[in-house]
Amino acid sequence: MPSKKNEGNKLIANNKKARFDYFIEEELEVGIELAGTEVKSLRQGKCSIKEAYVSVHNAELFIDGMNITPYEKGNIFNKDPLRTRRLLAHKKEILKLFGRTREKGYTLVPLEVYFKAGRVKLLIGLGKGKKLYDKRETIAKKDARRETERDFKVKNL
Repeated sequence: MPSKKNEGNKLIANNKKARFDYFIEEELEVGIELAGTEVKSLRQGKCSIKEAYVSVHNAELFIDGMNITPYEKGNIFNKDPLRTRRLLAHKKEILKLFGRTREKGYTLVPLEVYFKAGRVKLLIGLGKGKKLYDKRETIAKKDARRETERDFKVKNL
């Protein structure tokens, strides 16, 4: 049964590396201020958030490093693919996140870009960096889960 959270959402880009590199403590869904040709390019699924990061300036959220490939038929209306884009959220939420990022080790990372009811949304997470031994532990858990799934599959054949 599909979860209520992702019901009716069309995933555009996912940042798996963020969940591997950070412990995600809080998630927040925000909108993105985009140009028309950028939305058309996103509808074709041409987006990357692997090197992107979120920052706070003057009580506003911005995403830097998000790559939206220029729309082929956009000619002069295309914007710079790596330009800084403003994120849309309530000021209270922004200030709360800003306060948390001032604590040692916390950062804002983009997790997913998707369409929700025709609008482009970005899921950002408040993350605390993992140490190398935490990453090794995550890999070990993933391998153990794969082994049990493989054993279960073999038994049921």
